[in-house]
Amino acid sequence: MEMHQLSYFLTAARTLSFTRAAEICGVSQPALSTAIKKLETRLGSPLFHRDGHRLCLSEFGRRMQPHLAHIVEQTEVAETVAESFRLLNQEPIRLGVMSTIGPIRVARFLANFERDSPGVEVAVHEGSPDRLADKLNADELDLVILNPLDGLGEGYRSEPLYTERYVVLLPPGHPLRERNGVTLQDLSEQPYVDRLSCEMREMVMSVCETRGVKLYARFRSEREDWVQAMVVANIGFAFMPEYSVTHPDVVRRPLIDPAVERTISLISLPGRRYSPAVAAFVRAARSHRWPG
Repeated sequence: MEMHQLSYFLTAARTLSFTRAAEICGVSQPALSTAIKKLETRLGSPLFHRDGHRLCLSEFGRRMQPHLAHIVEQTEVAETVAESFRLLNQEPIRLGVMSTIGPIRVARFLANFERDSPGVEVAVHEGSPDRLADKLNADELDLVILNPLDGLGEGYRSEPLYTERYVVLLPPGHPLRERNGVTLQDLSEQPYVDRLSCEMREMVMSVCETRGVKLYARFRSEREDWVQAMVVANIGFAFMPEYSVTHPDVVRRPLIDPAVERTISLISLPGRRYSPAVAAFVRAARSHRWPG
């Protein structure tokens, strides 16, 4: 099988038109038809059939489509790796990650990407959503992983990766640890550890004020590890996204009534051309099995 044959087939399978596929691929229709016919001969079965004037995928073509698409994608990844080795001054992928995102899930994705794309380096930069957006605009970052909240505006492309709930972190001996879920009202007038770096902090505080829930902060910090350590030390409870919890001794319970969640997305600037390495990273992020 030759790569141009696979490309012609996949384009024709998407458009269900040899004429349109030939235009997209920049070849004549007879050349495209001949290439697909040779591919069918190699594979041993027809990939398309005609239903009147309509072009349709055969059952064999439908079964082969994802497998042939995977071959093309892996070939592009291999070409990306080869390109990264050819260029002596190859710059790493510049990835921004919101500082409140738990590292474990992102680290697993990065490990899979490194395994599938050896030689492609990734430089991770932490920061607040506003700071990361500024760096993306200034072309100091290629991609950003963050919670876009109500959106960053029309100037950004946002691809959701996963959704995570907010949970209540409790000291090991706290009475609410026996509950399967904790409401805001359950937490009223309880000692509280305030996460200052939380991008949803103002929204949660507004809901508390609306519901008459009184929170008294006994400790405030922008650092996730300090917040969890203070909870374990029985300073108070805290709110935190479920995949950001890393302390082994903290007790976590889902926040219910209201349930609060956030969506973590991959952000880029439309119109900015991806390098081969960045394009491979985006494809990997789309196909990765993210939690939630």
